[in-house]
Formats: sequence, structure tokens, C-alpha cells
Amino acid sequence: MPLFLYSYAGDYVEVLDTTLRDGSQGASVSFTLQDKIRVALKLDELGVDYIEGGWPYSNPKDYDFFKAMREYSLTRAKLAAFGSTRRKNVRPKDDESLNSIVKADVPVAVIFGKSWTLHVEKVLETTWEENLSMIAESVEYLREHGMEVVYDAEHFYQGYQEDPEAALASIEAAWRAGARVVVLADTNGGTPPHEVYRITAEVRRRFPAMALGAHMHNDIGCAVANTLMAVAAGARHVQGTVNGVGERTGNADLTAVLPTLELKMGFRVLRDEPPPVKYSRLREVSRLVYEALGAQPNPYQPYIGEFAFAHKGGVHADAVMKVPRAYEHIDPALVGNRRVFVVSEVAGGASVVVKAAEELGIPLDKRHDAVRKALEEIKRLEREGYSFDLAPASALLILMRHLGLYRERFRVVEWRVVTGPGEAAYAIVKVWVDGEERLEAGEGVGPVHAIDVALRRALTVSFPELRPVALRDYRVVLPSSVKSTESIVRVTVEFGNGDRIWRTVGVSSNIVMASIKALVDGYDFALQTKELKTRAVENTWRRP
Repeated sequence: MPLFLYSYAGDYVEVLDTTLRDGSQGASVSFTLQDKIRVALKLDELGVDYIEGGWPYSNPKDYDFFKAMREYSLTRAKLAAFGSTRRKNVRPKDDESLNSIVKADVPVAVIFGKSWTLHVEKVLETTWEENLSMIAESVEYLREHGMEVVYDAEHFYQGYQEDPEAALASIEAAWRAGARVVVLADTNGGTPPHEVYRITAEVRRRFPAMALGAHMHNDIGCAVANTLMAVAAGARHVQGTVNGVGERTGNADLTAVLPTLELKMGFRVLRDEPPPVKYSRLREVSRLVYEALGAQPNPYQPYIGEFAFAHKGGVHADAVMKVPRAYEHIDPALVGNRRVFVVSEVAGGASVVVKAAEELGIPLDKRHDAVRKALEEIKRLEREGYSFDLAPASALLILMRHLGLYRERFRVVEWRVVTGPGEAAYAIVKVWVDGEERLEAGEGVGPVHAIDVALRRALTVSFPELRPVALRDYRVVLPSSVKSTESIVRVTVEFGNGDRIWRTVGVSSNIVMASIKALVDGYDFALQTKELKTRAVENTWRRP
């Protein structure tokens, strides 16, 4: 049997996003009501077919969400409420869970039922016949209330492996009762991809007219792969979450599933618009979910992560400059991302040259003597604990010095910080600016904030162009690779001015000193790059 027997290029695969329901069941995941509304509206902009907004019977927040969403008009997606089949020995009209779905007043119901005899006998403690009645009667009851029903066959793959006929009978009961889609769920997340493909293909052959879906968990790290295998075997409905959040190790990450289906396997997802438009929105919704959770975006996330198209090794960077597809599986622009060249201890001259052209507008040859000397200094500093991967602006300042393009604009001569029993801190800095010393004080929440306030006051008098510059992010790490009895900290600071973003780094045994180094580099980079724009670039810079 050919591997992709049921893969038809051009087929449409519909998408149900369950970030707001299954995603919210992940540890340390909690959405406020306003978060849920913002994410739902962004998912609608993205173009998913269904937004599973929550389980109204399980908590009042989800019920309030469905009530609040009546004030908004979704243009692309259908809103869905989640719940379980009726309880054993209870009529559907008397079941509170089913009625909470009806009261949610949405067009779609997603209900789950049991496919595994283990759960029926040991968890529900009922008969298999009663389980089939629970499934069929629940679907029929929701259909009678005018709702489209998506049936999630919980633990289907585990159930099929133990008793195929029983598992098949469970989904047939839902289908014949009127479920529009029957979703095969790997609820334990432990089924390997080849088994997902085999079982899904067997279900497809048994029920060729049944609309099949896939809901995968990531317990063995295969949720994305399993979703793709299910589609390859005949499923045309996928469920997952943004960034893969969810129970235990999470769900299938839609930010990887969707572009792979379209760009790699030839299916169509997210109606109406071409990849560069739709997948730039995928990046936006990913950042929104991270923001709602108070988490930093994963820079290594496939397709949309900051490092998804980052090239650090000199050989890689040199090859990509000549032929991008030598080390890039797609054009980054297709998913709203960009190519990044990282300057580091393992980078070659090609990486430095690209960064100089991108960030400074300076055309250089990778054999330029200044490039070689800058790389030598960068490698020496990284041995001391610096890391320029996330702080290329500090590396570019080094390059500018070796090119003779750097002009010292200011220097921190002295500083003092006083902290008290509360959160407030007070700082004094003495700064040399254009031949004279200036003393300024600042108050802030913590010593670094106080230093930044004082430093900005000292600089903006002479450099008003720094007023729009804002500190956007601040991180402290302990470089584990530094072999020293002295404790070393590394501080990375992110700046922005409305037009661009840049990052700098500082290292010291003193956290405040490391922070000052990063802050000074950040403001210095803004001044140096502004001055570069006013200078003519000499042709001699191109010669080695």
C-alpha cells in the first residue's frame, strides 16, 4: 500500500482551534475573560473554521465568555462549545452538561465520548451498550436543538489497539446519529506516527463516507507528526492549539501543522488568502497567546520562531547568501518571518558582513581585515561569558570600532546605587558627554531601573534623539559555560524606538555593572547608527 494513499493535493482541510479550551487545561495556563475574547477575535482574523471557546459546564468563566461573544460578529469562524456525552442512566434533556452547551447559544457543539472499553468499564463503570446509547442520544439531542455536532472520539487509538470492533462501533454510533465530523483522538498522546497512519487508514476504508478529524496530544513529541499522518491517511479536519499549549505536554501546535499541510503536503487550509498573508497572521496570534500567558515566545519554534531561519555557523551563512534553499526549507517571507544571521564565536566572516549590510548599511568583503579582527574580539568575549546571539548590536559596535567608524559620544565615569527596605532604589551617575562631565540622579523600581532613569536624564540633554528610545525587555542569565570561581552574570537588554528594535549585552560579576554595560551599548548603538546615516560610505571599506 502506498504511504500517502489518501493524500489528494488541493483538498481542503478544516481547522478547529482549541487553544481556549484544551489549551487552557495546560499547567500554568490561565486566560482571563478579556484574553479569551482577544484571542478568539485574532483567530477569526486568521481564518480558522472553528473556535472551541470553552466548556461552559466546567467553569463560570467559559459560560461568561460565550455570553460576552454575543456582542461580537465573527466573519470567518464558527464558535463552538465543548462538553461530554450525557451521564450514564440520565436522559439527555435532564443532563446539565448537554444543556449548558445549548444555553451557550453557539452554532456548533463539540462533545467527547468513550471509544476505549477500559474507560467504559473501569472509569464510567457502565456497559458498552449504555456507552453507545450515551453517544448516539447526546448527538441526536444537540442536533434536535439545531446545532452542528463535532464528535471527539476520546482515546480512539488506544481503544482501537485493544478492541478494534468496539472502537469502530463507538464512532459509527456518533456518525449515524448525525455528527458532521468524527474526530479520532490520541488522548494519551502515546501513539507513534506509523500507527496513527495505519489505524486512520483502516477507519477510512471501513467508513469511506465518514468525515474524519484528528486531535493529537504531544506526550511522545509526535502531536504535529501524528496530525499530518492522520491527514495523509484520510482525515480532513484537524484540531490543535496555538503554540501547542495544553494538557500535560500539550497538543498539536497549529503554527507548525497548518503551514506544513499547505506548503509541504499540498492541502488547502485557512480559506481565501495566499500563504504570505495568512501565515503572517499566524505569527501574530502566536505572540498574542504568549502575551496572554505572560510567557516569552519560543525563539526555536518552527516556521514562526525568531531563530527559525537563523544562521550561526559560518559555512551555513556563506551558503545561504549564495543559494538560500541550501539551508532553508522555505522562503521565510511565506510565513511572515525573516532570515537572521547570528554573529557569534562560531560565525564566519559571511555572518558579520551580512549583519553590517542589514543593520549598518555598510557593504563589506568578508576578507576585510576589520572583519577578521572583530571576529577575534567577539570570540574572546564569548569565552568570557558574552553571547551575541541575542545581542547583535553590541557585536556591531565592536565591528564599527575596528572599521574606524566609531566616535565616542559619551562615557559613564562613575555610578552609585542605594536600595532600601522597599522596592524603590536611587541611583547617581556621572557621565562624560562631549568633553564635559554631567551628574544626574534617578529613582526607580529596583537598581537597574534607577540607573536607567539617571542615565537617560544625563544623555537626553545633549542627545534629544534618544527620547523615543525605550527599554523593552531585560533578561539576566548565569552563563554555565564560563569556567571560573567568580560568579558571572550576563544581562541582555532590548531597545526600541518605534522604527526598529535592537539588543545589547553586558557581562560582569556585578549584576548592576553588567546592566550598565548593556544599557550603555543600547544608547550608544542608537547614536552611532544615526551618525552613520549622515556619513558617506567610502569604497575602501569593501577592500580586504
